[in-house]
Amino acid sequence: MKPETSSLPLVLRVPVTAEPPSLQDNTADLDRLRAAVARTLPQALNGRTLHIPFPAMAGLGRDFRQAGFCGQALLNVLPHQLDIVDFTKETGPITGVALDLGTTHLEATLVDLAGDDILAHTHGPNRQMEYGADILSRIHFATAKNTDLDGLQQLQEAVVQSINPLILELADSAGVAPETIRAMSVSGNTTMVHLLLGLSPYHICREPYTPLVNSPDPFPAAEIGLQINPLAPVWVLPSIGSYFGGDLISGILASGLDQLEKTSMLIDVGTNAEVVLGSRDWLIACAGAAGPALEGGVARMGMRAGPGAIERVRLDRENWQLDIKTIDDVPAVGICGSGLIDLVAELYLAQIVDLRGKLCRDTGFGSAKRQEFVRRHLVDSGDGLVFILVPAEESGNGRPVVLAQVDLDAMMRSKAAMYAILTTLTSQVGVEFADLDRIYVAGAFGKHIDPAQAITLGMLPDLPLSTYEPVGNSSLRGAELILLSEKARIRSQEIGRKITYIELNVNQEFMIRFSGSRFIPHTDPKLFPSVPVFRSNSPPGKA
Repeated sequence: MKPETSSLPLVLRVPVTAEPPSLQDNTADLDRLRAAVARTLPQALNGRTLHIPFPAMAGLGRDFRQAGFCGQALLNVLPHQLDIVDFTKETGPITGVALDLGTTHLEATLVDLAGDDILAHTHGPNRQMEYGADILSRIHFATAKNTDLDGLQQLQEAVVQSINPLILELADSAGVAPETIRAMSVSGNTTMVHLLLGLSPYHICREPYTPLVNSPDPFPAAEIGLQINPLAPVWVLPSIGSYFGGDLISGILASGLDQLEKTSMLIDVGTNAEVVLGSRDWLIACAGAAGPALEGGVARMGMRAGPGAIERVRLDRENWQLDIKTIDDVPAVGICGSGLIDLVAELYLAQIVDLRGKLCRDTGFGSAKRQEFVRRHLVDSGDGLVFILVPAEESGNGRPVVLAQVDLDAMMRSKAAMYAILTTLTSQVGVEFADLDRIYVAGAFGKHIDPAQAITLGMLPDLPLSTYEPVGNSSLRGAELILLSEKARIRSQEIGRKITYIELNVNQEFMIRFSGSRFIPHTDPKLFPSVPVFRSNSPPGKA
């Protein structure tokens, strides 16, 4: 049975048998190969132009003849043509790399394009961090007028030098040679894609915020120095604009939001909070700065979700004891977004953080155990109150893990921005939160977060917990789908055309909603009926 469009990978193997040349038929070798491939193409590809790239010609002709004009042709399945790039007798797996191109972190998998199997997985830092911790600083570095260096070239080389070791690690783990890897898909935000391709991001952060390109055409891996097969196609997921990148298109693909009958929402929190609302009939999206405090960009003890990061916090308010869980169960060295949300929610419920998001050192009420807990954990650092979550002698680096008021203030801004983004987006189309069938929460934020704690803070709407569904690294999963399915590649283009994007930077309604959200859970507690509202100095646990 011939494959349908939905199952056509980015690189396809086609069996070929051709008659050897003779005096009666002295057709040129590559013309003979092209004709033989055309006869055995899957029906879904009939009519697409067959093309032989110039760099492939010599080797392809040699291999076709040495194989006795019988074997397997490898085709790059591109949008408007099929590139014949190799000919072999081998029938082993065809592999491709899916890459989540993050601002600070890269994650990649090696995928069997025929079998839909993940053969290896790895991750590592983005070396562009040396030139700027955030997107804006990298844009400025890339576009600065300095005759002694080319900032854009340095950034491009830095990210390629970050990717290539991951490729080698994937190849080694799967027992394949790097040069046999036949494809790569890349999912990243608009700026990261520009820097990977060596394209100037100058206008991305300047009105009217126009990227140089939203939907780059596939190109050979050798063009930017990737250490896989030189003719391997690199497919970059399309962006919609300066602040809506291919990583969010990936999230829509992975969650299936664009194919759902009922209205749902996708939330992805990283450097920014990016939100999509809609169904198979319509999609609307926006992005805003609600992420840095959650992923470690603001809080002094904040860190990415990695070994030693506190990911869960519970406070037993009967015995007044903390229960802390770190990733990989190793001594704590910091706290990630989910742990920060847990901690602040627990401190609010214990009335150690008030509705304004301020630390309260009130030991004048409650049990003796509570009063002792507050005295032990809430101390004056000289720069204000700090809550000691893990003392220095119990941490993994000899430094205490603490929550300071400045960290709490950043957290309050982030949680207010998140809720304001969600309410602004739903109000644009007259949708109530109760109308949503599902809320998909992506990334490390979605993997580790406890929705109940986020609801307590007023970060997420007060809905049944069954509404929330974590979808893991949807950016990476979307990139994997691009490798495996032409239907997914077509969908990625269609999504870009059907989405309406709202610019929050000039949205007055967003600013009003943001101000109203800077309390726990909200200035209007009726929006959060499940969350207790405490009066000043009332006993813990009573509203």
